[in-house]
Amino acid sequence: MLSRVALTCARRLTQSTAASIQQQHQQPRALLSMGASAARAAAGAGSSKQQAYVSPFDERPQLTDEHRIFRDAARRFFETEVAPHHAKWEQDGMVSREVWEKAGAAGLLGTTIPVEYGGGGGDAFHAAIAVEEQLRLQLSGPGFSLHSDIIIPYILHYGSEEQKQKWIPLMCQGKAISAIGMSEPSAGSDLQGIKTTAVRDGDDYVINGSKIFISNGQMADIIVLVAKTDPSKGAHGTSLILVETDRPGFQRGRNLKKLGLKAQDTSELFFDNVRVPASNLLGKENHGFKYLMQELGTERLVIGVLSQASAEGVFADTVKYVNERQAFGKSIASFQNTKFKLAEMKTQLSVGRVFIDRCLELQNQGKLDPVAAAIAKLHAGDMLAKITDECLQLHGGYGFMWEYTAARAYADARVQRIYGGTSEIMKDIISRTL
Repeated sequence: MLSRVALTCARRLTQSTAASIQQQHQQPRALLSMGASAARAAAGAGSSKQQAYVSPFDERPQLTDEHRIFRDAARRFFETEVAPHHAKWEQDGMVSREVWEKAGAAGLLGTTIPVEYGGGGGDAFHAAIAVEEQLRLQLSGPGFSLHSDIIIPYILHYGSEEQKQKWIPLMCQGKAISAIGMSEPSAGSDLQGIKTTAVRDGDDYVINGSKIFISNGQMADIIVLVAKTDPSKGAHGTSLILVETDRPGFQRGRNLKKLGLKAQDTSELFFDNVRVPASNLLGKENHGFKYLMQELGTERLVIGVLSQASAEGVFADTVKYVNERQAFGKSIASFQNTKFKLAEMKTQLSVGRVFIDRCLELQNQGKLDPVAAAIAKLHAGDMLAKITDECLQLHGGYGFMWEYTAARAYADARVQRIYGGTSEIMKDIISRTL
């Protein structure tokens, strides 16, 4: 029997995108699929020729027919509802709110969240598939995975029943967009050094401070805020508090200009005597650091999945490019240097895929440990950096052009070794076991 996540995605996607697909039917197929390098450039030149994409993800023993149904639906969604608009969103610095609601209607948000809260009731592989189909095309704008796989679980695991019923259904529908407020100007990986405070005042908390590098920050309706409720206790005086962004005293700062992820908003947030009810506390007061440590493993695995998917996507695109591109009277792929480079990358990707999938299995079993998650993030992030560099090089001068997949993947890759804990932090976590 199919779970709700496959049925919902297959059924709702057809309903929510039928009109859009019909409108785009006359557009060049290259623009819709974005599978080959420089799809936008090809569309601009009037080229409509596009090779069929063969997914490197389909033949994995952990995937069932249900997962494949979900993948097909997710693929159609990203090809029709995201790819045609991504260039504009890069210029705007954020995606549209409309695409969030379409993703919710298609069953692509909250894929692992229980059905009783409006989620899909799927497993870790459903969540991974959504990421894979998004990053296959290097569509890094929509912060769906952050919202679904990292933030919603904080409310699911530590929120009151009232908080769950109020927020999770709206978040799964894409009607409430979320962000998590961790990093500050003087505290990144060192979460113990945060300075934002939440002082109890009767039945309220009064919040003061600032956050930076907050993904989804410009669009967020609800923020899971990390704040000090007892500064004298250091890390053990930290709490998680839900903050609605329409509260007086809350202000969004700049939508920060970045090297990559240009279609994803990344913000400064300011809190000036923002008053929220004490009932907005997630879990117990002063237990925030504990909750963060419990959830960061999942976050790091999500980043590992994202890095692996992006690397596989740009590699597949590059294989096509070198077979089509001619130099000295023959394809670039026929040169021994190219063959060896591709063989090395294929080896790295294959080994990485096995480890990522094993971590997803452990996640499904509730057995994923922080060290395995750190290894997944460290290895996948480093591998992505190497593969995007090699793929760009194989494109030659075209690889330096923004309209080519290799250029966008290269720019987007750099942050994978920074957010969610730097590679140096991952090495420290791993080294503690030695």
